[in-house]
Amino acid sequence: METSITSTELVDARVAPKGSLEQLSQQEIAKLLDSGQGGMYPLFRKCALAVLNSGSSIDDARVIFEKYKNFDLRIVRQAWGIKLEIRNAPAAAFVDGQMIRGIKEQLFAVLRDVVFISNEVMDGRFDLSSSASITNAVFHILRNARVLEHNMRPSLVVCWGGHSIHRHEYDYTKAVGYELGLRGLDVCTGCGPGAMKGPMKGATIGHSKQRVFNGRSLGITEPGIIAAEPPNPIVSQLVIMPDIEKRLEAFVRVGHGIVVFPGGVGTAEEVLYLLGILLDPANREIPFPVVFTGPADSAEYFQKIHEFIGRTLGSQAQSLYRILVNDPAGVGRAMVEGLESVREFRRRQSDSYSFNWLLKVPPEFQLPFEVSHRSMRALNLTLDGPVHARAADLRRAFSGIVAGNVKEYGVAAIEKHGPFELAGDPHIMGPLDDLLRSFIAQGRMKIAGAEYKPCYRLIA
Repeated sequence: METSITSTELVDARVAPKGSLEQLSQQEIAKLLDSGQGGMYPLFRKCALAVLNSGSSIDDARVIFEKYKNFDLRIVRQAWGIKLEIRNAPAAAFVDGQMIRGIKEQLFAVLRDVVFISNEVMDGRFDLSSSASITNAVFHILRNARVLEHNMRPSLVVCWGGHSIHRHEYDYTKAVGYELGLRGLDVCTGCGPGAMKGPMKGATIGHSKQRVFNGRSLGITEPGIIAAEPPNPIVSQLVIMPDIEKRLEAFVRVGHGIVVFPGGVGTAEEVLYLLGILLDPANREIPFPVVFTGPADSAEYFQKIHEFIGRTLGSQAQSLYRILVNDPAGVGRAMVEGLESVREFRRRQSDSYSFNWLLKVPPEFQLPFEVSHRSMRALNLTLDGPVHARAADLRRAFSGIVAGNVKEYGVAAIEKHGPFELAGDPHIMGPLDDLLRSFIAQGRMKIAGAEYKPCYRLIA
């Protein structure tokens, strides 16, 4: 790898891939370098910069893109393959002039997924208006990334939680990850910092103590969130999904159980997505262990979430998870017990251990929600209809708030047109207002340490 230092913070380099991307077609290279509509360059640049910016404390995508506005990368064709020519990259991605190996692997994971999604998923091969076809696309992306371990026992625990949490909460996520690692369980997260990094770090130590040498730290992200939540350095397998809905489906398809740590609106979105799917009558018999957990000082967070779920979705939704406060070992034992039920169920049903084909994910949880002032105002936030459909619209509401908080296009829309408006039944809007106010009071809606200014307005 050739490198040169352009300043104390920027590096130029040429980096060669290893594996299946040593050769690219002329068409693939042209699309990668095309900045116009239909070209891959803007997406590739955004995701690559996020990976190279790993470890940054900045969670405002626009600040990152402005700081590295001169960042650029190009494909260099050589007789024996290709290289990436990178200019004005964050210096933290290098040590003594060499790109850190883990970051290099993640960089080429970005290239792999961007090329595959463009050529194989978005080109019409899959009918992305069909539920079964969307699930098939999710499977193919994961298989292409080689994260589906067909011969492994169920051992993958998905961990959700905030990327910007209190230090004692972060330490707690490490303690839980350690207990999972001691029991030979692997960790999958959204790949970013905070509650996404802590469990991986703890599990790595647990694996080391148990001499587990093939432990997995799987990170699943998507372009809209990757800049605000850049992949942490512990991620050993990185997958870029096309959008938030396919990212969420990937979590529930590959994961065998889920642990939820304290977070904010993004974590609430994930919880509502999961509960909405599990509330569908078609999934009633499918075992899926879910545990909400945090340190003692975070008990209020789960109390508020639990109350909100009860008031909007009912007691059946509350029965789908356990709350374990300040009990990392208990979480580990609960996951081992739950994963054994998953293994036995899939064995009896002849379902794959690596991809949960039997789980039904309705279209309202799969079709991308295009966040705008009009779409947010049109959400059906009432008590009408099936409870799982209600969860779907609540999930979309939280997805919109996430976009208004941290996603580049959402922040721009708020600045131009003002806060998103959410309207609905007082029996929904009241609990929603209570929950969002509790997030603000607990400091879970701050961005980069600034005082939080709501990107939404509730109308009952």
